[in-house]
Amino acid sequence: MGSLGAIVRHPDDVYPLLKLKMAARHAEKQIPEEPHWAFCYTMLLKVSRSFALVIQQLDPQLRNAVCIFYLVLRALDTVEDDTGIATDVKVPILIAFHRHIYDRVWHFSCGTKEYKVLMDQFHHVSTAFLELEKNYQAAIESITKRMGAGMAKFICNEVETVDDYDEYCHYVAGLVGLGLSKLFHASGKEDLAPDHLSNSMGLFLQKTNIIRDYLEDINEIPKSRMFWPRQIWSKYVNKLEDLKYEENSVKAVQCLNDMVTNALLHAEDCLKYMSALRDMSIFRFCAIPQIMAIGTLALCYNNIEVFRGVVKMRRGLTAKVIDRTKTMADVYGAFFDFSCMLKSKVDKNDLNATKTLSRLEAIQKTCRESGLSSKRKPYILRNESTNSSTMVLILVIILSIIFAYLSAKRQDN
Repeated sequence: MGSLGAIVRHPDDVYPLLKLKMAARHAEKQIPEEPHWAFCYTMLLKVSRSFALVIQQLDPQLRNAVCIFYLVLRALDTVEDDTGIATDVKVPILIAFHRHIYDRVWHFSCGTKEYKVLMDQFHHVSTAFLELEKNYQAAIESITKRMGAGMAKFICNEVETVDDYDEYCHYVAGLVGLGLSKLFHASGKEDLAPDHLSNSMGLFLQKTNIIRDYLEDINEIPKSRMFWPRQIWSKYVNKLEDLKYEENSVKAVQCLNDMVTNALLHAEDCLKYMSALRDMSIFRFCAIPQIMAIGTLALCYNNIEVFRGVVKMRRGLTAKVIDRTKTMADVYGAFFDFSCMLKSKVDKNDLNATKTLSRLEAIQKTCRESGLSSKRKPYILRNESTNSSTMVLILVIILSIIFAYLSAKRQDN
């Protein structure tokens, strides 16, 4: 659960956090008995706990297809991310990866921690893949082939222009959006979404991750990973790694704000995509990560800590997003709230202030014109800093009960 300090500052996080904890335990109990499926769902919990929770709401056939799609692409991404693999070894694997998923014995040792386990025992994923319906297999193979080829292209080419940046993000994430749309359509639950909207769903998430993970990527050993486009960062520093040095703090924040402004370009497409979804479980599956993305952008904007450590939404706020995202009204409300938060941080003297404000106002206009954004609880409570004494008292009582229960249990043992 969240840290005690965060809970004391935000006592209204307690209930969503408890629900999230219960949901996580429920997900663990839902792991299938068959060895290959047990491996896949166990790995899903290890590589992305939040994704594993949301995916549980999909019906079994679609859930299995999305689980395998995610693990196949995560494995492909592990090969791409491992900077210790020589280029002449890596490129052929990326290009041929869509064929390896049909091979029940293929595996390739790379990555670290849980990702190494995934790659060492990839035969479990292939075995599960081969049990999917043919239309799901075809969609996964097609996207894997295109993504592997795109990754291979950028192994040999740096991200120079904003167009390169969009193309790279298309290969590694936009195609995920297209693939998921194909799986949703194959399930019979959704119409096939336009490619440009599916692409934007992926780009919005990927660009947020690239912004948030700057320090981790630039410090990668043995070789830095550089995804920020030269066309943007070269306006502020001579080398991308210069942004992490304290003497360049002002320029670093200006560059960061430029990157966030670029990412905001996809928000309206994301709202349009989500507003067309009909199935509730698919809607929640899509909406929760998008809300997390705009929330993360709001935290990162104008924040030097992006270049000093990890900036992410507190666990309690994440739990609220998962708990409260049930309708499109919740999505419009969250996008409106977080765009307001981001807007309040815009310095009128920032080089991109006019463009940033224009994009935020466009998002807010879309949310207002929906007529739905006021029909939900706000994610960002205006009085969070002055939480009521009643909530604090309730928190103390809950913690006291938990402590007493644990003490009694220890004595019994």
